[in-house]
Parts: sequence; structure tokens; C-alpha cells
Amino acid sequence: MILNSLIGVFVVTFLAMFFMIGELIVKLKGLGIIIGIGFITFYFIDHATSMNVIMMGFAFFVGLGLIILDGKLLNDGVFGIIGFLVVLISVAFAASTWTHAMYSMSGVILGTFSSFFLIKVLPRRDMWSKITLMDQLTSDKGYNSLNTYYKNLLNQEGETVTILRPSGTVKIDGQEYSAVSISKWIEKGKRIKVVAVDGTKIEVEEEE
Repeated sequence: MILNSLIGVFVVTFLAMFFMIGELIVKLKGLGIIIGIGFITFYFIDHATSMNVIMMGFAFFVGLGLIILDGKLLNDGVFGIIGFLVVLISVAFAASTWTHAMYSMSGVILGTFSSFFLIKVLPRRDMWSKITLMDQLTSDKGYNSLNTYYKNLLNQEGETVTILRPSGTVKIDGQEYSAVSISKWIEKGKRIKVVAVDGTKIEVEEEE
């Protein structure tokens, strides 16, 4: 069996977390969660007894639920970290040996971090948005908010620093910003115009 080898354990847990966390942060149309659940179910069934499958599987999905709860509602990172630790512990305790446990945890960690590279090629979901926008809530303290600064970019022109597919980096007045193309992908080095600003989300279109 593939899970009898250390590499097999690593690959299965890596792919499970890559697709499941990937589904949470970008739009994979449900395929990520289906593939991820398939891999992690395969892992638990192969490694654990029938009772441990239920216990460790339940713990795993409780941890995953805490990550989702934090990303969608709480946005403070605490429950997300707790959930991730629960996921790690459940995978480790299901392993047949300590060596297998170490490889399975490595797969979970690297699979999770690798999934964030999907942001560069696929549309991003609205997860942990409050954390990324925390610095904008400053107008009540006597200085301009980040929202106001970004709104001033509306109708300004610039140039793409990277390919927008649909998100990427643009340069406006010598300053680089993350931006999203509202229609087609835009190649690097093309002239763009800011057509909408929502908080720190900048939407652009290519100038003809």
C-alpha cells in the first residue's frame, strides 16, 4: 500500500490539505474539498482502527471547521491556529509510528502553505478579510483612513507589473498595489485604469 511508505504518507496528507485549504482561499468550485476529503479519508482508513477513524476523523473536521469559522466570521486568527493544531494532532495520532506521524504532519504543514500559491492564479475567496483591512479603521483616531487613500486612486492610470489573471500587481504613480482585472487577463507592461475601489480592493481595466 502507498501509505506503508513514508513518502506515500507525506504525499497523501500534502494533497489533502493543499486541496482543502485551497478550496477555502480560492474558488475551486467544490472540487478542492471533494478531492481533499478523499485523500484524508484514505489516510485515516488505512492507518487507524475503526474506532480511531471515527475519533481522529471527527477531530480533524472539528479543526477544519474552526479554521473556516475563523476565516469567515471571527477573523482574529486565534481559532484558525487552534483548528490547525487540532488537524495536526488528529493526523499525527492516526499514524502507525512516530516516523509516519512526523511525515504526515510535514505533509499537512507544507500542503497548507503551498495552497496559498493558488491565490496568484485563481479568484480569491473572502476569507480573513477583517485582518487584512484592520489598518483601515483609523478615521476615529484623527488621521486619514486607508480607505480614503485607496479611494483617491479611482480613475488614475498606471501599468501592470505582473500578469493580472485576474489578480496581480500594478504600479500607479511609482507605487505598487494589488489589483484585479474586471474582465480579461492583462499582460505585464500594459497600461491600465482604475475603474473601481472597494476598501483596499482595486479593480482595473486595460486601456485601449
